[in-house]
Amino acid sequence: MEKILIIDDDVELCALVTEYLSGEGFEVESVHSGDRGLARALKAEHILVVLDVMLPGMNGFEVLRRLRAGTSRTPVLLLTARGEDVDRILGLELGADDYLPKPFNPRELVARIRAILRRTQNPAAAQLPSVLQAGDIELDTSTRLVRQAGVVVDLTSVEFNLLEVLLRFAGQVVTREKLADAALGRKFAPFDRSIDMHVSKVRKKLGDNGAAEDHIKTVRGVGYIFAGALDGGRSDAHSNDARRNGAPHLKSGNERVVKS
Repeated sequence: MEKILIIDDDVELCALVTEYLSGEGFEVESVHSGDRGLARALKAEHILVVLDVMLPGMNGFEVLRRLRAGTSRTPVLLLTARGEDVDRILGLELGADDYLPKPFNPRELVARIRAILRRTQNPAAAQLPSVLQAGDIELDTSTRLVRQAGVVVDLTSVEFNLLEVLLRFAGQVVTREKLADAALGRKFAPFDRSIDMHVSKVRKKLGDNGAAEDHIKTVRGVGYIFAGALDGGRSDAHSNDARRNGAPHLKSGNERVVKS
């Protein structure tokens, strides 16, 4: 069974969520303090962590910061207080994959969890070229590593997914709706700034600062575009599959990528 870790000091809530998730086929472990939760999360024995912000002692933000400061890339769903935009923004900046305001419907929790798992365990990705390169950026889907001029760029799973989509459609505008569906696994909602926050973090990690040579540019009112063109992929045998799946054909050299 797929194991999920819940870090929340609300024992009654943990019991209810455990009962619901168990009925959905998950194995659930609950921990009620930040330090113990961090220790368990760092063991990398769980496919996903559900993390509450309001924890005694070490709060959820500190748990998340330390988790991402290590080698862990375990997806994290952050539980935040309803209406606290600053909590959601800070959580995304620290590397959370998604957030869910309290109180929540257990069915929505399951939907969010499954959406995150679809993004991180997508078997269809194997049908596309495993290495995408544009200029000084190289993204390897098989190892889920991104390098800039040969140096590894530390991205969360959502940030990696966003950059992958932008690279696969390099030179083309990608709408926020498409990014939300591909990277967050849900429909884009009005006034939802999650995509913008994640893209902003990717830009910062790539050194973009609003200059003409930035990798990712904003198309106001529409979405984003990776300004460079793809240089190539690891396997040309996948190019036809890539076109059938809606990805641009990968060209060698400096040819501009266009949608087939």
